[in-house]
Amino acid sequence: MPLSHDQITRFLKSVHPYDALPSDTLDDLANQIEVWEVEEGSPVYELGTTLPGIFVVYEGQVEITDENGAVVSHLGLRNSFGERGLLKDGKAATHAHAHTPTVLMVLPPNVVRDLIDNHDVVAKFFDRTRGERTSPQSLATSSIDTLMARSPAVCPPSMPVRKAAQMMRDRHISSLCISEGDKLLGIATLRDISGKYVADGMPESTPISTIMTPDPITLSPFDIGSDVLHVMMERGIGHIPISEGGKLVGIVTQTDLTHYQAVNSAELVRRIAHADSADEMALVTAEIPQLLVQLVAGGNRHEIVTRLITDIADTVTRRLLALAEKKLGPPPVPYLWLACGSQGRQEQTGVSDQDNCLMLDDSVTEGDMAYFAKLAKFVSDGLDTCGYFYCPGDMMATNPQWCQPVRVWREYFNGWIAKPNPEAQMLASVMFDLRPIGGTFDLFADLQADTLAAANANSIFVAHMISNSLKHTPPLGLLRGFATIRSGEHRNTLDLKHNGVVPVVDLARVYSLQGQLTEANTRARLKAAEAANVLSSSGARDLLDAYDLIAETRLEHQVRLVKSEEKPDNYLPPSALSDFERSHLRDAFVVVKTMQSAVGHGKGMLG
Repeated sequence: MPLSHDQITRFLKSVHPYDALPSDTLDDLANQIEVWEVEEGSPVYELGTTLPGIFVVYEGQVEITDENGAVVSHLGLRNSFGERGLLKDGKAATHAHAHTPTVLMVLPPNVVRDLIDNHDVVAKFFDRTRGERTSPQSLATSSIDTLMARSPAVCPPSMPVRKAAQMMRDRHISSLCISEGDKLLGIATLRDISGKYVADGMPESTPISTIMTPDPITLSPFDIGSDVLHVMMERGIGHIPISEGGKLVGIVTQTDLTHYQAVNSAELVRRIAHADSADEMALVTAEIPQLLVQLVAGGNRHEIVTRLITDIADTVTRRLLALAEKKLGPPPVPYLWLACGSQGRQEQTGVSDQDNCLMLDDSVTEGDMAYFAKLAKFVSDGLDTCGYFYCPGDMMATNPQWCQPVRVWREYFNGWIAKPNPEAQMLASVMFDLRPIGGTFDLFADLQADTLAAANANSIFVAHMISNSLKHTPPLGLLRGFATIRSGEHRNTLDLKHNGVVPVVDLARVYSLQGQLTEANTRARLKAAEAANVLSSSGARDLLDAYDLIAETRLEHQVRLVKSEEKPDNYLPPSALSDFERSHLRDAFVVVKTMQSAVGHGKGMLG
């Protein structure tokens, strides 16, 4: 079907990033676009062929498959494809064919490059790596949205001062916003109450409006910390209401600023290291969600954020071990406490349970085991108190199966490698992420090296581990390129853990196994796999870029929940994303799916 210039222009105005182009640029772009009509089942392009440009679906559906014929994505209205290959080397990185009768718009390569060179919004859209994050922000450059306390206490102007003072006392706050409906009328502080109401001996029935500061200066959530500091210094005030669209949405106080500066990972680690009980540590770990918000808002990359948060969990664990030894006495034999799961990989976010185990020196006796059972319970109970909840699968040192001498651990790993049934695959996957946390680290060194060598030498075990790594797949489907959860509490959302980061975590574990690499962290594994020639440079770069985007999206989702005073989780509704974000997230999932397909077809060296 031929499309008129006006039809093309109107359509492009509904597709990001072209909707942000100046009208004259958009008009010129419409003149240079080609329109293709592709019959159902016919190819759009084949793998390795020179791409004629970037495609945008105007009508119909396109199926994308990899070199092995595996479907990696279904694309529909407004979805674009072909850009990864075009911007990389000009060659198609996948196959594409029309799943239904389809109409496509084609943007020629010279047009795309010209748009990228001259329009930042287009350059940003096609930036696969998202670039380096900016350097961490200070209090002065942080967004007020990060600094402010939400849901500020409010009262009507008629409320008696005495009742208002009681309200402040009961809520442990130093100010009240006075409002009628959504309209902010004024603000009253404890200083106003003492300096006016008490000092002047006003009657008990005096309304709060009598002593309030009317029409207080307000700031927007989109202002920055320096604006708060400058207003406070210039006007000699300690409370600033925050409004958006004329509606009160928060307040910033001097206490908030102090708290913001105090909440950093080093300070939390210091307080935990000096705590005398799990309850004391729990008061500190309760600040982790706010730390998450600040780290992400401060421009830190996801691997830095998760590393700092994991460091806190490590400190909690070591402090609990020290307190356990103080209570129970010195251990009868050397031991090593290890973490697996996200803590083992140093990838904890705002949502974490505990996965851990104990390795004991082979000189341990049956009589000694009671000591380590008590130690395991003390530490695991303490971790639970601190918000690292008990593992639903009982992968904890409190389970006698995971509190054993090193010789038994050798038997475990040898058994899993020799007979890789589904349970063995699952256990091996968990235990290959082990990382020593506290105790005698030497107990693990030889065991790790020997296990990796034995696992790598057993081709059947490696094949089973590869198969196991493909059980979690990216959520690619028809609707906007995503397949959401279909039922239950998290219906119509994407599971950014099990269908987002876990597929990459599993791939990295396989590469680590193939290269006998000792790293546990996912990014470190991918880089080490590239260095060891287990993974090609282009494969490592693509997978790292995809992983970074998925992991960043997950953290940003958790931060949005924390800022809305909700519990962070991994379930993202696609509707929360812009077209720009959806497009890039979908492309990241396509990369992961393609890499899974390559590994599944026995291609460890990915190009």
